[in-house]
Amino acid sequence: MKLQKSLACSTAIIALMSHGAAFAQVAPQPTAAPADIVVTGMRASLERAQAVKQKSAGVVEALSSEDIGKLPQSSVADSLGRLAGLAGERRAGRVSGISVRGFREDFVGTTMNGRELIGIGDNRGVEYDLYPSEIIDTAVVYKTPNADLSAMGVGGTVDMRTIHPLEHKRTLVVNGTFEQNGQKSKNPDFKDNGYRVALSFSDKFANDTIGVALTAATTSSPTQDQYFSVWGYDKGAISSGANAGKYAPAGIDISSRSRLLKRDTLAGVLEFKPAENFTAMVDALYINFADQGISRGFVEALPIASDGSTVISSNATAITSARTTGFNSVLRTDPLDKKGKLTSFGGNLKYDPAPDLHLSLDVAHSESTKRDTRAESYAGLGRAGLTTQGPNNIRTYNYGDNGLTFSNSSQSFDNYNTVRLAGPQSWGGSLSPIAALNQTAVIGAGGQPIGFAQAQDGFLNTAIFDENLDSLRFAVQKDYEDSFIKHVNLGVRYSDHKKSKANQGYFLTASTYPLDGAIPTSARRGVADVNWAGLGNVVAYDALGLINSNFYTRYDAASLEPDRMGDTYSIREKVWQPFIKADFEKEFGGVRMFGNVGLQGVITSQRASGFNSVIGSNQLDIATPINDGANYARVLPSLNLNFDLGSGHTVRFAASKVNSRPRIDYLNPGSSVKFRNNVANVTNTDPGLGPWVSTSGNAQLRPYEANQFDASYEYYFARDGFISISAFYKDLVNWNVATTTVRDFTQFYIPGYHQAVSSDGSTIYTPATFKGLNTTYTGGLKGQVKGIEIQASLPFGRFVHALDGFGIVGGAAFTDGGLKDGTDVPGLSKRVFQLTGFFEKGGFSARASINNRSKWLSEDRGGSNTISPVNRAGQTLVDAQIGFDFKKTDIAYLKGLRISVQAQNLTDQKDTYTDTASGLVTRVETFGRNFLLNLTYSFF
Repeated sequence: MKLQKSLACSTAIIALMSHGAAFAQVAPQPTAAPADIVVTGMRASLERAQAVKQKSAGVVEALSSEDIGKLPQSSVADSLGRLAGLAGERRAGRVSGISVRGFREDFVGTTMNGRELIGIGDNRGVEYDLYPSEIIDTAVVYKTPNADLSAMGVGGTVDMRTIHPLEHKRTLVVNGTFEQNGQKSKNPDFKDNGYRVALSFSDKFANDTIGVALTAATTSSPTQDQYFSVWGYDKGAISSGANAGKYAPAGIDISSRSRLLKRDTLAGVLEFKPAENFTAMVDALYINFADQGISRGFVEALPIASDGSTVISSNATAITSARTTGFNSVLRTDPLDKKGKLTSFGGNLKYDPAPDLHLSLDVAHSESTKRDTRAESYAGLGRAGLTTQGPNNIRTYNYGDNGLTFSNSSQSFDNYNTVRLAGPQSWGGSLSPIAALNQTAVIGAGGQPIGFAQAQDGFLNTAIFDENLDSLRFAVQKDYEDSFIKHVNLGVRYSDHKKSKANQGYFLTASTYPLDGAIPTSARRGVADVNWAGLGNVVAYDALGLINSNFYTRYDAASLEPDRMGDTYSIREKVWQPFIKADFEKEFGGVRMFGNVGLQGVITSQRASGFNSVIGSNQLDIATPINDGANYARVLPSLNLNFDLGSGHTVRFAASKVNSRPRIDYLNPGSSVKFRNNVANVTNTDPGLGPWVSTSGNAQLRPYEANQFDASYEYYFARDGFISISAFYKDLVNWNVATTTVRDFTQFYIPGYHQAVSSDGSTIYTPATFKGLNTTYTGGLKGQVKGIEIQASLPFGRFVHALDGFGIVGGAAFTDGGLKDGTDVPGLSKRVFQLTGFFEKGGFSARASINNRSKWLSEDRGGSNTISPVNRAGQTLVDAQIGFDFKKTDIAYLKGLRISVQAQNLTDQKDTYTDTASGLVTRVETFGRNFLLNLTYSFF
């Protein structure tokens, strides 16, 4: 019903637009821009993108750079997220992920210059903000596939294209940008401003037979984040009284975060065309990036009286305000150090032995590596269990739209004389096998020796990803004149893809153990500000420096935690893709019919290796190697059928079968059984919140598959104006899903090991339940996704001459569907709206953009460096930009200068996550506004 309403609304809008467009068509000739006027800037970008869309044989969206090195938005990801039917996803304050027709980037094929592209992410999805806009000339999003595409996806395919220097004019452009965060840095050792510098060069030599294009870019971009998160909401926290059974927050992770992205990029294209029938091109890309940051704040439980006596207020389902009964707060300092490199080389030969016969050969190699380090350093009012440890911290919390805020805390953490560098909680249960940490000579407050449970003072998470892709593609195209079939393209592609993950971790114990100590003077950096959450200032210190200087002793978690080796794996895929595609064209009664039909085969051999990991009787991990895999073949037919009705009217129909290869992490054949030894978990009887959890992968999974159908109407009433409406339906015939069931873990129980210890060491807790959650990955789930997309590009000067230079471009997508088990498709927002209003004339330009999407299912990094699903609330992002191009001024040395000022996230939109069961807010990130000053100079 909702989709029918959306269709009715869309039809009405299109009818209204068409009426206005028809009016523009019969308007007096002077309203049209004279043909000899050279349009530049955003208007030129829209014209070029519209030409790509109009001439396409299928349903596509396109974007084009305004000039070399200047996309319409500040990044490739941001620009893609403003195309109709697409939606951007912010991560760490930047648009990084892209959903196409409701499918996040893991289900979207991505290519560069037609070659399959690897990323530096955890899975298959490409992190689009990794690619600076300076290296991209155009991008085309295939919503309906062609049989000769190298990388298909259930959502679609994104092809990013660099320039062909022999087809481009001579250019030399220098671009410089200064960036200022609107939210000031709350960490004294990180700045809130940055820069970006790029140089782009393109030229032709040797009588235009040799073309060269080079780009070099460097970026230093900061972000600030007010980070709020809860561990979850517990219905069992209050067992009696009027508030019994209501949701109460179990604990918090609140911090002030600062990050700095540094990225260096080199890209080059060499093109050689000694004759009309032969072209050779070589291109290369190198990206070196580092994403470093710090997080300072608190991780702590929020215990309240079980009879509800400390509750201040509540509503029908949840506690909205309460006074905690006390917890020894853990002051967490978490450094982030993520570094990676991506290198890609490609060569392409095209030879025409005859005017109607074309041969092409393409070879490519890509490789990437990423080392993602996320450390934890614990401080507080003293080591857990010591007689000198300070008292518990009691706070009052209040729940609101942005999560929890606090007041009336009984302890402070801004004084280096009182804060001690040691773990305030007994979180070291996994260190039980380490003899050196057991039964020390120091007697704790509970009368027991300080031991392994009190020995964890931090943790070092490191995930190492390596990925390689080699591909070879050969194709033959035969042209036919005076025939219904115009071209037949026949070929084959072979690819060899490898990706591995090593999940490493180390428990950290301070050199002062079994005592505690002050933060070393050399590591002190002042104070960090967490006042925005009501938590005051906290001491700031260089935790990563202490870790790297061996202040901490490291204990390898691979031998102590089963989910380290259980999440270590290697995947290899060898794929043959034979294809045949026929392009056709015929005119019937003044209507031109054109399009293509084809088949692509996908013959796959996938192999995976990993470990089955479990704690043995000696309390150490037993990791047993396992290998598995599968062979399968698929046939993917596709049809794109278009009717050019004349006068700019085009109707399109398409039908195809599409697929996406299984997620990389799902293909891990390994498994693990983990015990969470926190008191809050061990004493909880709920299997979902208790201590037991296990995971096992499936290397025999088949691809995600869908049968899809498309229909669209497009009206191009000017070279810079069009309106369109599209409808699509995707029948999901195979979907891989994570399935969670309750399992009995009694067989894994080891007395004396599977337990928790109170912070003072006086009480030992055994598991309140032996039931827990087991997650496996299975295929065969079915579902559907359907939607309607409307879009328009309206230059107002085509309607009213006085409004020449003004215009709007926008789109709306109404998407519905899901999986048969009731779960959502990752990345699907039911409503997505984009609107950009602009003015460009006489060198002056101004634009404002609104980008809105409703709630959607996504994922994020969870415990032990693994990936977990999250529910993201809807959001609206507002940006604006003004600029001036000095090209038409009388000052000669300014003619190549452009200057612009851009403001991002003007409404200070927050990223919000919610809990499925309760609907309560589980996480809020506030990044603030961002401002950029850009200077671009074109030398010729």
